[in-house]
Amino acid sequence: MNIVNQLKIALKALSNNKMRGFLTMLGIIIGVASVITMLAIGQGSSKSIQSQISEMGSNLIMIQPGADMRGGVRQSGSSMETLKLTDYESIVKDTRYLTAVSPIVNASGQVVFGSNNKPGTIYGVNQDYLEIRRYSIEDGDMFSEQDILSAAKVCIVGKTVIDELFPNGENPVGQVVRFQKIPFRIVGVLKSKGFNSMGMDQDDVILAPYTTIQKRVLAITHLHSINASVIKEEYSEAAIGEISEILRQNHKLKSGDSDDFNIRSMEEISSMMTSVTGMLTILLASVAGISLIVGGIGIMNIMYVSVTERTREIGLRMSIGARGIDILTQFLIEAILISITGGAIGVLFGVGISMIINMMFTVSIQVWSIILSFVVCTVTGIFFGWYPAKKASQLDPIEAIRYE
Repeated sequence: MNIVNQLKIALKALSNNKMRGFLTMLGIIIGVASVITMLAIGQGSSKSIQSQISEMGSNLIMIQPGADMRGGVRQSGSSMETLKLTDYESIVKDTRYLTAVSPIVNASGQVVFGSNNKPGTIYGVNQDYLEIRRYSIEDGDMFSEQDILSAAKVCIVGKTVIDELFPNGENPVGQVVRFQKIPFRIVGVLKSKGFNSMGMDQDDVILAPYTTIQKRVLAITHLHSINASVIKEEYSEAAIGEISEILRQNHKLKSGDSDDFNIRSMEEISSMMTSVTGMLTILLASVAGISLIVGGIGIMNIMYVSVTERTREIGLRMSIGARGIDILTQFLIEAILISITGGAIGVLFGVGISMIINMMFTVSIQVWSIILSFVVCTVTGIFFGWYPAKKASQLDPIEAIRYE
């Protein structure tokens, strides 16, 4: 019996029990749709996090003071004064893998304009900070190198600061705000970036020359941290090694001494977040994949019922020359047709549901997830349909004809 005839017989057998066939497919449909949807959500979450990290500066390297022992008491890194302007200058001068470097000092306090005020943090930086953190000026200008040299009382502000201090829609450029009773003239407004993946408001920021914050606000000579941007993300490790060597030399640390600074890169954070979202995607897909197994068991169950119902038919076909392989192929084709048809419908449902979810959350439909789901449901049909088909092919023709 050729394959075309077997296919016709299988289609006729399924059409005789349309409702039963559809209910059998339902498990496969739900399984495939679930797998595609869960993978789309997982991949979308991963891309969203990567995008947020990129907005923060995917090539970012953060250098901070390290914890140390003072008088037998371990001090926190934030209270240490190990980073100096000479460290910043050495990094700018001697590194090969950095495109931008900015010293950072910061102070917290109340920002006041007229009768409006808000708590905030003012960051002392240089012009490279905008490139490092992917900020851009929407209105006005960035403070100049001359402003840094003269410790000018100027600043640029984010949208959140403007919304709270200028609720009536005044143009903030040129206005003077007070921070810890020190007047700062606003020279520029940052373009809005919104919240990052950690839930931090990137627009609630005030930037001023680092010399101004050092001299006029904090009265310090050390730095709280240094931020830098690597030429390319793959050079992060080389850049960290180079910076570490420069700082150890500047701080006169011996070979056995521990670092009195910490260096972190966004590549580390990105790898960690990617690993977490990857594990969540696998978990979601595995849970959804259970539906495929349930659907496969449904196929096995219905094929057993079909073999029992058609025992006499099997006996008659074998008695007029049908071989065991013909009977096996016929029932196997029926199982595969159920799984493939269910898989195709499941793909349509999965893509449709993903597109609906995409209206509310970021999802990413991957072609490989559709192909994988379709292949898995086909293999499921073959696997769970094989045993009932094998049982049918091994029936004794005489006993089968006698079966009532």
